[in-house]
Amino acid sequence: MLRWSVHGTFWALLAIALADALGEGRSAEVAGGALLGVLYGLGQVLEGAPTHFAGPARPLLGRVWLGLVTGCWAVLAVAAAPFVWAAFPLVFAYLRLLPLWAATFGVTVLTSAAIMAAGWHAGELSAALVVGPAAGTAMVTLLALAYRELCAEGARPPAG
Repeated sequence: MLRWSVHGTFWALLAIALADALGEGRSAEVAGGALLGVLYGLGQVLEGAPTHFAGPARPLLGRVWLGLVTGCWAVLAVAAAPFVWAAFPLVFAYLRLLPLWAATFGVTVLTSAAIMAAGWHAGELSAALVVGPAAGTAMVTLLALAYRELCAEGARPPAG
């Protein structure tokens, strides 16, 4: 259920950003947003496949996908402010697809980039633009780590 909630959040944030870009007639951002949607959707398809890319058989595929999605997001985050917020569901992907040390680094860079892009679009970096995303990312990270631990615990044989 958590995974579908994360996917739903991503799609909702992307739809809001696309609607904004459409409303302002920014066709390049609309095309980029559509590409981001296709890439993210490809990840969902691969995630549901019998040998999904988060498993041990295909870790490289998952990391390539994550890099492509992150790169596309970064370009869009610089191009239009509403795309900035689509970064936060990606935190779950970082924590799911990467070793913890790499995920922690990636989440820190992703959050910093989102804060900087939001500040750039706003014309200044305010406390709210720093604290809000940082607190949100911390909460998402804790939820993802709790989810990871629950999955690991569920996979362990019962004691006794």
